[in-house]
Amino acid sequence: MKEVLYLEVPTPEVEAVRTWLQREFKPRTGTKVVASSGIRLTFSSTTPPEAHMPETQVEVATLALFVWSLQRTTYLKVFRWTQQPAPQEKSVLKELTHALRDRFPNQYPQPPAIDLSRQSIFDALVERYPLTVKYFQKMPNGEYDLTRVYWWEQRWREGVENPKKPRQVVFAGGEGKGERGEESERHGDKEKLSPTTNNQKLATGTPSPLHRFTPHPSPLTPHSSPSYDLIYLGGALGVIHAAVMAKLGYRVLLVERLPFGKMNREWNISRSEFQSLINLGLFTPSEFESVIAREYVDGFHKFFDANNPPASKAPVLHTPTVLNVGLDAEKLLRVCGEKLRSYGGEIWDETEFIRVEVDRAQVMVQAKHLPTGAMRSVTGRVLVDAMGTASPIAWQLNGGRAFDSVCPTVGAVVASGFEPGVWDARYGDVLNSHGDISRGRQLIWELFPADGEELTFYLFHYHQVHPDNPGSLLEMYEDFFTILPEYRHCDMDQLVWKKPTFGYIPGHFTTGRGDRQVAFDRLIALGDAASLQSPLIFTGFGSLVRNLPRLTHLLDTALKHDLLSAKHLNQIRAYQSNVAVTWLFSKGMMVPTGQNLPPERVNAMLNTFFGILGDQPPAIAEAFIKDRVDWLTFNRMALTAAWKNPKLLLWIWEMAGAVDFGRWLGSYLDFSISAFVSSLIRGWFPALLRQVQPWLEPRFPGFWLWLLAQSYLFTDGVGRPQAAQPRSTATIEEQTHASV
Repeated sequence: MKEVLYLEVPTPEVEAVRTWLQREFKPRTGTKVVASSGIRLTFSSTTPPEAHMPETQVEVATLALFVWSLQRTTYLKVFRWTQQPAPQEKSVLKELTHALRDRFPNQYPQPPAIDLSRQSIFDALVERYPLTVKYFQKMPNGEYDLTRVYWWEQRWREGVENPKKPRQVVFAGGEGKGERGEESERHGDKEKLSPTTNNQKLATGTPSPLHRFTPHPSPLTPHSSPSYDLIYLGGALGVIHAAVMAKLGYRVLLVERLPFGKMNREWNISRSEFQSLINLGLFTPSEFESVIAREYVDGFHKFFDANNPPASKAPVLHTPTVLNVGLDAEKLLRVCGEKLRSYGGEIWDETEFIRVEVDRAQVMVQAKHLPTGAMRSVTGRVLVDAMGTASPIAWQLNGGRAFDSVCPTVGAVVASGFEPGVWDARYGDVLNSHGDISRGRQLIWELFPADGEELTFYLFHYHQVHPDNPGSLLEMYEDFFTILPEYRHCDMDQLVWKKPTFGYIPGHFTTGRGDRQVAFDRLIALGDAASLQSPLIFTGFGSLVRNLPRLTHLLDTALKHDLLSAKHLNQIRAYQSNVAVTWLFSKGMMVPTGQNLPPERVNAMLNTFFGILGDQPPAIAEAFIKDRVDWLTFNRMALTAAWKNPKLLLWIWEMAGAVDFGRWLGSYLDFSISAFVSSLIRGWFPALLRQVQPWLEPRFPGFWLWLLAQSYLFTDGVGRPQAAQPRSTATIEEQTHASV
């Protein structure tokens, strides 16, 4: 018996596929026989008659076709029961494939339009997402949280489906031009406010929305001086950075749409990575211990390989020091909020950002207090966008290329209800797949034990941002509640649900250090809004923590010298050339919209990569997952992968295409140049800067900021982080007086 065809049919209706095979599919050759799980096709040949004997039909081959359901989709396999191919076998299989694709095409459903003033979120969604509604109703704040899921998806879709017309929320003030405005006037271009010349036009050839601002009359009353140095929008990753900057003495305001401290995700990290928050003085060692929910003995990585060829199978990868510390995210936020307030900062929660006007001296932010509907306005020196993927500022800054990829992520924290032995709380399931491609997505699980019997689950997939297929949280949640028992044996009705976990984690396929805007005059993006994460591992929290010393030092320097134009703020980014080069691999984990891949393809690629990691010393796997892999190691692993599985290059080419492969060559060239320059200067350049700082910084502050950014680019930016830099000696009072 030999397998001759394996297909995924993108529908959860397995009975509909079986019925179609049995009743409607009419092959041009062979005799169809109905079977319990599908059909058989028998092929016969005619034996010529002998003397006084009739012709006879002799069966020469049989193809068995059967279907089954897993991961809320349908799979089909065809086996041949003989060694020799059946007559016209290839044409029969091709005919079957085309007929299936025509009858069961790819579908990318959108959530229904609803009016919550007329019905509850449960009533509005129960018909389309019955299991999602059922289990959200069992959660303590289920109605509120499901409304947030719906809101988040709608906001994300708005940006993806209309990339050329992002909602304008940033306006250039008519009162003065600021540093960039004066520069534009000298060049005879009074409207163009963006300083980046290499991003004047997007890939589509359409000018970025920020390049065509017209002055907009302000509804706000300007103050004689800004009320705050920094105004942060977004209270998850934002509050961590805000607390560090407040500790340095800056006047900080945090604006958060939700009740402060409420999280729709949980975070994991390692002790060595969290140490940067301790080194910055934001946490003491004892405070760090207090926010640990669980520390694991080991974390596992395993991808389904039952249908993979031998070269694409891999054992379990063990990473005992990667993402092995599960944090109580809400407690961590509360601690950061308390720190922020103790340093003189303020928090406006349940307050939604509406718009910001940028002028020469300040930003003027307008927001809405959601419980009362009252409008609130405030001024600051700099606005920090930490609103994540739904940020309208991020979409406006980058137009049609805000993000190239995304991980739609859903899950939940389960307080109890699993039978003993389902999972050992000493271990984490870092990355796991238990099936092949499902409805155009390779679903991947994460499992992290937390306090007591709690288990945190994530289900996500790598996804190419596409207007026809933005990626759906609600569809993913229906998958989650359907297939959780397949992943971890359980009785769903016995589980005690604590809260949902969900979000969109973005990725940007960067080809160089300046191809994405993270700043405008007096405005800078942070975290997911700046696409600050590994495009392969997708860990926004870990990326922020790893790069926090770098971001803090650069922003502190810019504020101290009032270097707040877009030209200067765009240098404050956590770009890593060693991380940027991995986006081609993440591209290989995505099923292009409208296409059908062999179901085992993504698992085969993942097993190839992680099998090679498993063959390396543990330090190599740790460095790779923590964004610390160097140029030599990267190239050695890439060559090993190509040698181990030569088809890998063809697979990536098929999925990425010539254009993206060319873009990746640009990323690789940038990585190679950066690694070469780093090898020449990283041993002495940072030390030299510290020596010349007292003389150079006060005389040439703009040049100093550029040198500082270059120093980080060729150390942290190639996976070789330098030690935390001491803060310059000027006081906040001196900085404030200088800026007024």
